[in-house]
Amino acid sequence: MSQRRTLVLSHTAQEGGAELALVRLARVLRERGEDVRVLLFATGPLEKTLAAAGVPADVRPLDPGLVSASRADIARGGRMLSQLAAAAGFAVKLRTAILQGNADLIVANTLKAAVFAMVAAPISGRAWVWHLHDRLAPDYLPRVLVTLMRAIALFGPRTIVVNSQATLATIPRGARSRVVLAYPGLTDEAFVDATPDSPRVVGIVGRISPTKGQRVFVEAAGELARTHPDVRFRVIGAALFGESDYDASVRDAAERWGLGDRVEFTGWVSDVSAQIARLTVLVHASPVPEPFGQVVVEALAAGVPVVAAQSGGMVEILDASEPATQTPQCGWRSTDTGVLVRPGDSVALAAAISAVLDDPAAARTRSCAARAVVRDRFTIAGTADAVSGAWGAVRRQRPSQRMRRRRETAN
Repeated sequence: MSQRRTLVLSHTAQEGGAELALVRLARVLRERGEDVRVLLFATGPLEKTLAAAGVPADVRPLDPGLVSASRADIARGGRMLSQLAAAAGFAVKLRTAILQGNADLIVANTLKAAVFAMVAAPISGRAWVWHLHDRLAPDYLPRVLVTLMRAIALFGPRTIVVNSQATLATIPRGARSRVVLAYPGLTDEAFVDATPDSPRVVGIVGRISPTKGQRVFVEAAGELARTHPDVRFRVIGAALFGESDYDASVRDAAERWGLGDRVEFTGWVSDVSAQIARLTVLVHASPVPEPFGQVVVEALAAGVPVVAAQSGGMVEILDASEPATQTPQCGWRSTDTGVLVRPGDSVALAAAISAVLDDPAAARTRSCAARAVVRDRFTIAGTADAVSGAWGAVRRQRPSQRMRRRRETAN
């Protein structure tokens, strides 16, 4: 093999946070001379995005039912067994793609991809690395899925690259010696100047899902609408992976609160960064701890004030100096770079947004500080350095080292 080649597996071709982080990372690594390619298990907009970034990508179609199945669907008793059986069969087909592509290192970029890599990499005689973008915790994933993924973490990948300390904390202790932290970094293009719409718009960005908290956002918007008649609200994103029922419940909530045309549902958008830059305030409202929060970092880079749920990766981003600080009784508090709110509390969320809107000078001060933090901690160059080092360390491991590490994990 004249040049070492890394093949990254992604079960989806939709453009979620993990997928867009992959595009940025792969582009920079290729610019540095690394041969990084992507294998998708479905067709979708990610194909064009990868092509535009100069990242070669191929598609090996997986059963659409497996690709689109939600985490809850996968975790259902007999369905999970059938999913695992189908995954094993597909993994055998992946072996051919891996060997034909001359890849010497396999990287799984999603939970489903990790299941396939667990089988496909060993039968191909290849090492594999897991880029973990999800917390392996029962408040974030179905319990049976947590058990499966933690087992994979223990016995599968040579290295696990995590996107935050919040994600790291949910990995089994026996696997933590093999973990590398690499925050998903931004490119220079992310540091644009916000150009907020008029009248003022408060928005939430992300896949419409119970873990993202759009219903909490809409309830807060209903509270806020009473005192800020000029403010509009925007829900940016679409439901994926069988979450259309939740999407409908969010829209029903908007009707119950009488928001009418004051709330806009954009559906899927191709340029999330442009949408973020148009907001007066970006809201993160996840009722459960999120692993990281790329849209929050993008908003900070653009100078958009952020109000976020105080949990998971949000605390690392907005209050790294005091991660253990508790939310005050009023339900929200300011930091040097943003505002943190008690998760799932729509009344506190409305109060926090109101405080940001009513004191634009303080919001600007926090935004200026936040941009400096993002430039220091969340750059794609830093991400690429950490990832390249992790991949290189796996490649340098001798077979004897690999077996010893597996025995240590097992014990």
